[in-house]
Amino acid sequence: MENRYTKISREDLEDLKEAFDKIDIDHSGYVSDFELQELFKEASFHLPGYKVREIVETFIAGDTNKDEKISFSEFVAIYQELKSKKFSETFKKILSRKDGIYSFGGTSGVSCEGTQHSYSNEEKVAFARWINKALGKDPDCSHLLPINPEDESLFASVRDGIVLCKLINLSQPDTIDERVINTKKLTTFTRRENIVLALNSASAIGCTVVSIDAHDLMAGKPHLVLGLLWQIIKIGLFADIEITRNEGLISLLMEGEDLEHLVSLSPEELLLRWVNYHLINAGTDTINNFSADIKDSRAYFHLLDQISPKDEDEFHMGIKINMAGLSEWDLERRAELMLQEAAKLDCRQFVSPRDVTSGNAKLNLAFVANLYNMHPGLHKAKFNLDGEHIEAETREEKTFRNWMNSLGVSPRVNHLYRDLCDGLVILQLLEKVRVVVNWKKVNNPPYPQLGGNMKKLENCNYAVKLSKDEANFSLVGVGGENLNEGSRTHTLALVWQLMRRYSVMVLSDLGNGEKVVDQFILNWVNATLKEKRKDTQISSFKDKLISTSLPVIDLIDAIAPTMVKWDMVKRGERGVLKNDEKLNNAKYAISLARKIGARVYALPDDLVEVKPKMVMTVFACLMGHNLKRGKC
Repeated sequence: MENRYTKISREDLEDLKEAFDKIDIDHSGYVSDFELQELFKEASFHLPGYKVREIVETFIAGDTNKDEKISFSEFVAIYQELKSKKFSETFKKILSRKDGIYSFGGTSGVSCEGTQHSYSNEEKVAFARWINKALGKDPDCSHLLPINPEDESLFASVRDGIVLCKLINLSQPDTIDERVINTKKLTTFTRRENIVLALNSASAIGCTVVSIDAHDLMAGKPHLVLGLLWQIIKIGLFADIEITRNEGLISLLMEGEDLEHLVSLSPEELLLRWVNYHLINAGTDTINNFSADIKDSRAYFHLLDQISPKDEDEFHMGIKINMAGLSEWDLERRAELMLQEAAKLDCRQFVSPRDVTSGNAKLNLAFVANLYNMHPGLHKAKFNLDGEHIEAETREEKTFRNWMNSLGVSPRVNHLYRDLCDGLVILQLLEKVRVVVNWKKVNNPPYPQLGGNMKKLENCNYAVKLSKDEANFSLVGVGGENLNEGSRTHTLALVWQLMRRYSVMVLSDLGNGEKVVDQFILNWVNATLKEKRKDTQISSFKDKLISTSLPVIDLIDAIAPTMVKWDMVKRGERGVLKNDEKLNNAKYAISLARKIGARVYALPDDLVEVKPKMVMTVFACLMGHNLKRGKC
């Protein structure tokens, strides 16, 4: 590191590293433009406005590869360019004055030894209270709850994995078969099993966990714990913020806007649109963000008044919101009065008065999402949609999307086809499967209004060319224009081959390279089952026996003896299982696979319905896990 940055002293370089890590709260190895702006925004009273804008613009301009993320090397290069001693001192002062940030020493495997990590005290308090409310009545968590939000109890609470598993199921019900969670007489080994189960299940619902391992969570590393908790909580909060889950969102259509554009909005954008819809109905000013624009609580008072239940009849009384708090001049006191009104709706979660007045964007986003989930205040739209039909996301599409997001692609994929139409995510996925991408050839956003789609099409053409020429994918009839147009059939054809390549990469590393074919995996499955004297054998990944999940459970028992509790497994009468018995076995099999360390993205229904592609990934992941374990 010293040799690379010869113009900076070791002491200054260490200061820069500390500065970088203070901004990089989730320790992803990158900071975003947003994080930089938030940092300077919070410290703006120390600097003239023009200076803040100048500094932020310099940092954004320094994003050399235009990936909307700034790495440490880019950070240092920008700092070298600025050079100014005055700026250096100013920047250090800003970092030292940032409220609510706690520092601690760390030796994470993804960081340099002795690095200072940081975490937000506000997030710690908010998440602890949310967990207490959400899981307070769960008997399996009684030994951990309630968590004291004022000390470090939150970080200790995740060490046995139970709270994490329960939160995942709260965010995405039935992700984990709770029969698989170790809850009694816990040892270091069984705690680790729970955490491995939680991490692999979190990955399956779209959390990015590539830089977190079981050791980190058992050690209760604050920055990693908070980062994972936020991802899990956010996925749950956003789960119903889509039109197929609530047709009332169609009411948010603006004049002249087509439904396709509304559907393409991210959950964050839809939430902002939802708030403004109610603010317009209240006859008050709209907002542009969940930070600066909500600091005075004005928008929140009007939002609460709009969404609160109204009187229906003498048996269904509404909830009256007291708007008197708007006349309170002290903003923190006003925020407290607003939150007292939110409590009437059972929605006083995630923010404190200070979080409101400081404009904590993350926690205010969570507060608003919870309001939406509890009291959307929307009615079925009366728009004439001219026969437009919104198709719900299929199970296969959701699995692909979660897989992509778990790998940390940027931007996050909310809509499989719309969010892939500029080729950037596909190119990132190609890198994940070890295809070299020349990023100098790639066009990055923001795209110009005139000719912007041509830039996206060039990316898509490059992605398809790499997929055919370098990855050797079979893409007959697939062109860049198909990705750019969001063609379902063509996009799925490419995405499936990317996921397949990712699933068998471990097997390729053993020297088989691109020769890993389905038969190779199938032969291993049957040989392993036979070696362990199991009765089950499968003829292909379409074998109907797979619908019982017995071949998967037998295979898990073969490679991880003692993991299967056979009293949990249904074998049916004369080998014939009912549909609910098949589903129970499938849930058990998928959770067991994740518990032993296989990163399985397939869902229980994929086994019951014998979806051959997803079935193959299950067996490939189990094979890869077993072979990796054998090499350790």
